[in-house]
Amino acid sequence: MAERRGLLIILSSPSGAGKSTLARALRAWDPSIAFSVSATTRAPRKGEVDGTDYLFTDEARFKRMVAEGGMLEHAHVFGNFYGSPKGPVEAAIAAGTDVLFDIDWQGAQQIRNSDLQDNVLSIFLLPPSIRELHRRLVERAQDDPDTVARRMQRSWDEISHWDSYDYVLVNDDLTRTEDKLRTIITAERLRRTRQPGLTAHVRQLQREFEDRP
Repeated sequence: MAERRGLLIILSSPSGAGKSTLARALRAWDPSIAFSVSATTRAPRKGEVDGTDYLFTDEARFKRMVAEGGMLEHAHVFGNFYGSPKGPVEAAIAAGTDVLFDIDWQGAQQIRNSDLQDNVLSIFLLPPSIRELHRRLVERAQDDPDTVARRMQRSWDEISHWDSYDYVLVNDDLTRTEDKLRTIITAERLRRTRQPGLTAHVRQLQREFEDRP
């Protein structure tokens, strides 16, 4: 039996605010954190590996998984479907493994409303400014100008949901933000409600106290 159930660590932000970079940094800090590999209907980008970066699938199969209850969350973004397969996540948290999600506010909301909601730790990342957000999107050179413009238009909708998260951090310095994320996760793992063995330990202390001469 696991010492505790795993956390569903949700990391969200508008595109370009640093969630993917910080997600990688968290897993480098603690390799025991599993990454929820999302399924998507979009084509792989250069260097992406099926099963590692994403589970690449077609639209018919994706919709079938949704209809059969196989997705913990899903969304339609920029003409493609994205979603988190439910089975691997349930198995991981039951085994005491924390699972990290790099998803948007819609996916976060679906997970918070699911039967796994008691395991959720949600964190939202804000950019230091809109100008900086645009600069990061342009400089990462992953999208054409039209896609960058669409991502910028969508950013305010993402940001407007900041207050539905447990924690909100302004990512103005990557190293400091990473340190704060580590602190949050460490503290959440130590919550009384996440340590099922505490009750038995306290009862043992009570018995020892009562048995004193």
